[in-house]
Amino acid sequence: MANHYAFSNITPDIEQLAAHCRNNSNIAPDLYTQHNVFCGLRDLNGKGVLTGLTDISEIVSKKEVNGELVPCEGELYYRGYNINDLISGFMGEKRFGFEETVYLLLFGSLPDKDELEKFTSLIADYRQLPSSFVRDIVMKCPSNDIMNTLARSVLTLFAYDENPSDLSIPNVLRQSLELIALFPMLAVYAYQVKLYYMDNKGLVIHQPRKNLSVAENILHLLRADSRYTELEARVLDLALVLHAEHGGGNNSTFTMHVVTSSGTDTYSAVAAALSSLKGPKHGGANLKVVEMFDELKATVKNWENEEEISAYLEKLLNKEAFDKSGLIYGMGHAVYSVSDPRSGAFKGYVEKLAIEKGMEKEFNLYATVERLAAEVIAKKRRIYKGVSANIDFYSGFCYTMLGLPAELYTPLFATARIAGWSAHRIEELINGKKIIRPAYMNVQPRREYKNLENR
Repeated sequence: MANHYAFSNITPDIEQLAAHCRNNSNIAPDLYTQHNVFCGLRDLNGKGVLTGLTDISEIVSKKEVNGELVPCEGELYYRGYNINDLISGFMGEKRFGFEETVYLLLFGSLPDKDELEKFTSLIADYRQLPSSFVRDIVMKCPSNDIMNTLARSVLTLFAYDENPSDLSIPNVLRQSLELIALFPMLAVYAYQVKLYYMDNKGLVIHQPRKNLSVAENILHLLRADSRYTELEARVLDLALVLHAEHGGGNNSTFTMHVVTSSGTDTYSAVAAALSSLKGPKHGGANLKVVEMFDELKATVKNWENEEEISAYLEKLLNKEAFDKSGLIYGMGHAVYSVSDPRSGAFKGYVEKLAIEKGMEKEFNLYATVERLAAEVIAKKRRIYKGVSANIDFYSGFCYTMLGLPAELYTPLFATARIAGWSAHRIEELINGKKIIRPAYMNVQPRREYKNLENR
């Protein structure tokens, strides 16, 4: 579908005005230290500035030893439950865990068998888009950016809601459950429409099935033949569980708290969180890992030669390889140092999937890079607190093995995180008393106004 608008033209006039922006908007770095301002709301030691309270999830990366906080193995808790215990529970009993996790995050307790069956049935009932929504909304303005289409679709659902601005907890809960149910459809349909209009591929639209889990429905909706293995569905379900929530301080969830505190509607708040997650510093990291490995596999001739792999990793850090950013994507985290519990929980199941797919060689390469990268980074950057693989390190590889298109990596992150966002929105509505409004200090000196003729 042709784009009839010319919004991409950057004229010389715009370039000149942009130069004014750059020249007149620079703040001297030493002013941040002088005024004790923490960039990114993180202090000089990397610790987040406390801005709120939550009982939805807890991240543990340091423990007190002899009166001093020291880095420790990472731990993640959903409503007080260790994520590893939750995973062992539903994986051990061979049931899908995402719906159970959504229930826990929203309501603060684990469901019993009857509660889980009723809740799963309720989610299934909400898997129904308004009549002609795909035709009138998704297909009318396709985009290469599925996150853009997802955000636009969420905002448009406001017009289909009879009580869109009602902030009562029952109504917001109803809206949240509907969005949790609809996100897989909105994401997959947006991708399929993009294939049809922009890549000249056939258009296949499947209706969701009530008897399938969220993970199963994603694979059913996406694949033309609707076929998948049990292990594929279970590993995708695990990925959704691990991405569902990660504290109130991550960028998109904090955005949800901030926007909710203004008193806006659910659809606007969710669209704002989506816009935050879309940023490559937040939700797009797993795609960067896959792209980095594509270059690594093309550059390193012997995947078992650790010296050759280490040499490539050093080139990454020296800004001589891949995107010249100086980063080894998938390694390190703003909070965790010794280990990311999500990566540890995920790795074993990714290996099982690699065996099923006949991709053990690629998995072994990932495992080798994970080990060597920590050593190379520690040596090059003189980091002694520890550097470990984060959840993004293996998730992109997992999605590749599942045959999921790169365009859906971040939308799938959103499909999981909408559970946590919804829980935090409800928490903010129940507990928040004031609009969240942090302070910024002005450092521009006062100036004397001059008439136009004298400038």
